[in-house]
This record gives sequence, C-alpha cells and structure tokens, in this order.
Amino acid sequence: MAATTPSTCRVVLAANIAAPFIEEVKEYTKDKNAPLFVGFLANDDPWARQYAEQTGKTATDAGFTFELRVVDKEDLEEKIMEANVDESVTAMMVYWPVFGTQQDKYLQQCVAREKDVEGLSHVYVQNMYHNIRFLDAAQTQKSILPCTPLGVVKILEYLGVYNNVLTYGNRLYGKTITVVNRSEVVGRPLAALLANDGATVYSVDITGTQKFTRGAGIKKKKHEVEDVDLKLEDVAPKSDVIITGVPGAAYKFPTELVKEGAVCVNFSTEKNFDPSVKERAAIYVPATGKVTIAMLLRNLVRLYQNQQLVKGLKA
Repeated sequence: MAATTPSTCRVVLAANIAAPFIEEVKEYTKDKNAPLFVGFLANDDPWARQYAEQTGKTATDAGFTFELRVVDKEDLEEKIMEANVDESVTAMMVYWPVFGTQQDKYLQQCVAREKDVEGLSHVYVQNMYHNIRFLDAAQTQKSILPCTPLGVVKILEYLGVYNNVLTYGNRLYGKTITVVNRSEVVGRPLAALLANDGATVYSVDITGTQKFTRGAGIKKKKHEVEDVDLKLEDVAPKSDVIITGVPGAAYKFPTELVKEGAVCVNFSTEKNFDPSVKERAAIYVPATGKVTIAMLLRNLVRLYQNQQLVKGLKA
C-alpha cells in the first residue's frame, strides 16, 4: 500500500535558512571599506558559471567587492600566485572543476591559507578532522570550515536536529545519519563534522560504506572511521537524517528506504530525491546552494578579521 503524505511534511528552502546569516554579514560590513573577494573561473561548466554569478551578487549585496576573473586553465596557477601576494585581495576562490584531475587538488593548495575562503587549505582540513577550532594557541584566529559541509550543519541546526539542551559538541548524540557521497570536498568532511558532534554517521558511496563515530577517550576530539559490511538498504531505514550529494542526473535515492519522519537534505546540483520523498520525510530540503554561499561570506568575514588581527600584531 502506498504511503500517504504526512500532514507535518514540509519543504524548507535554503534561501529562508540563509537569510539571517546574510543579514549578520551585512551588519558587520556596513561601516567598513568593502573587502575584495576574487573568484577565478577557468572552465566552461554552466553550473560553475551560475555559482559564480550567485556568489558575486550575494557578496556584493552583503557589502563586499566581488571580482570575477575569467582565465585560461593553463594560466590559473600563475593568477592565483599573483593574488596571493596582492594586498588588496582579502579572499579568493576557484570554481571547480578545472582539469577534473589530481591537478585540481594541487591548485587548491596553491591558494594562500590566509585568503582561502573555501576552507580547502591542508591546515584548515587538518584542523577540521581533528576538531581544532583555532589557528593559534591564544585562540584569537578562528579556523575556516569548508562551505558546503558547514552549510549542511547550519541547516540541521535550523531544523532542530541538533539538541541545544545537550552540551556543545554532543548535540547530535543518539542521531543516526546517512550521507550518500564521500567526496573529499563535501561528503567526507561532512561525515566528520557530524560525527564530531556526536552522531553515528554512515558514509555511503560506490566503493562501500564507512561508519563515522566520535572518538573514544576523555577528550573525544577526533572522530573514528571503520569500513562496515553494510549497504544503503541496511543503514538508510534506521537513519533520522538522510543527506545526498550524488552529481549524476540519473540518480534517485530510493524513497522506500526513507524512515518515516526523517529529515532529507540534498546538496547536489541534481535532484537526488524524487518528489515522492515527501510521502515519508517530515522535512525535505531540496537544495543547499544559498546556505553554502552564506557560509562562504561568513568565512570571508573570518578571513578579514584574522588578517586585521595579524596586521595589528605586526604594527
């Protein structure tokens, strides 16, 4: 028998979640000289172009100066290096993919840590995986988190999946989450962040399933990962939250595997969930792009604050 649409099922749009974060950024920038944010576009991907246009408009509306630099991919490394030493540039990002190979990972690391608004620098990545929130011992310079994983966390906070009654770092205790994507840019960092907050996370991709949990020990800082002999149909039906990020247009998450009353979030540019997901999910977030951009601007503010702090120390 087909399931009926729950009366409590609601679709939540990313724009509504992003709005207060954008206003927070505007409040910070309104009395300051607009920091320069540079985006590098070195491909013909229409999604990358669309994302560039979205980030540019939102950044400008929020009080930043945005400059899109369209360059040949063979010249990208040189242009990044020039921006690294250009004191007028506060932050930068690259719209991926460029080569679509390991060379993209190399280019990610060419961006100066101090200007890396995407949070892809190895220092930021290492801090994230080890649950280290500051760059310095004095805890004055905040580390940067990758935008899309951070955006999904903020979405889950907004939806009340995080339990604010519990202590910080433990607010996902008792929650089971399935993430269908284990890319190094989004899926794996997201699983780590959720596990660090107390959730049991099943990370599923074409190579199998990994289980992420918060590490044992007194400090319980770093998550632990283990390969498990479980399939999507084993883990999804017991998950309170299902998050998808499969880039293929043909992929649809099997609606019958959604637990009744679950929260479903899609961060792929494709529609990973069929409309029938609303027959089982309590809350459905079909896209996260606007929240990702809001997190990008929050990261930009943090970079600006860190740079001003360093300048003050050198003065």
